Amino acid sequence: MTLSTAAVTWGIARRSLLLIPRLLSTFIPSLVMPVFFTIVFAGGFAGIANLPGFPAKESIDWFLPMSTLMGAGFAGITTGMGVARDMQIGFYDRLLVSPAPRRALLGGSLLAALLRAFFPMALVLIVGVLWGAHFQAGLAGVGMLLLAGLGVAAMTATWSTSIALRLKTLQAAPLMQVAFFLAVFLSTAQMPLDLIDGWLHDVARFNPMTNVLAMARQGFLGSVSWADTWPGLVSLGGLLALLLVFVWRSMRRVIP
Repeated sequence: MTLSTAAVTWGIARRSLLLIPRLLSTFIPSLVMPVFFTIVFAGGFAGIANLPGFPAKESIDWFLPMSTLMGAGFAGITTGMGVARDMQIGFYDRLLVSPAPRRALLGGSLLAALLRAFFPMALVLIVGVLWGAHFQAGLAGVGMLLLAGLGVAAMTATWSTSIALRLKTLQAAPLMQVAFFLAVFLSTAQMPLDLIDGWLHDVARFNPMTNVLAMARQGFLGSVSWADTWPGLVSLGGLLALLLVFVWRSMRRVIP
């Protein structure tokens, strides 16, 4: 008998959430790292807002959205690490020989990543409120930030799950993380595009994460506009479509 796709999807996601207290070593970094990045960048580079042409009133307004997306991305990666652990101990093999729909196994990991992402994003936003970040667009700006964060969590979850299915070991975790770090820091994570010189300017210009960051930051720099939103949505949709193909092909490799 084929199990309900919705029931299996929720069951996989629920198990991932229930495992958080047992696997704090993989969950806590997704909370600590984005707060660490917020403090280090916004505090260490406080004078960056004084540069001519810098679009933010204060450094926290520029770095808070970046840190929020980093937290969401880490949440997605920890979901993939959970799949790698299940592959390593043999639990995932039991799921594969069950009548559970394969799309539900992937959907459960994706849903778990989205739910996990709310924890670090909420924590970073609290830090931003305490620091005095300027929420110039109000709830609309926060909504754009959360939408971008959920999109990043979905991307990193599909990427890390793909790697987990192919390599079947937790030792693949550095590969999951390095790819995300490169995608973020080779964009406008630290500086506006107009203030970046050399080869990094060219890379950041065509890096899809630049559009995603612009979408996430707009509510902290001014009002929310469609011109700053649609490139981010297109970038998220395109990357996620490619990664969904990648993760499905990875699943096909392990189906008995």
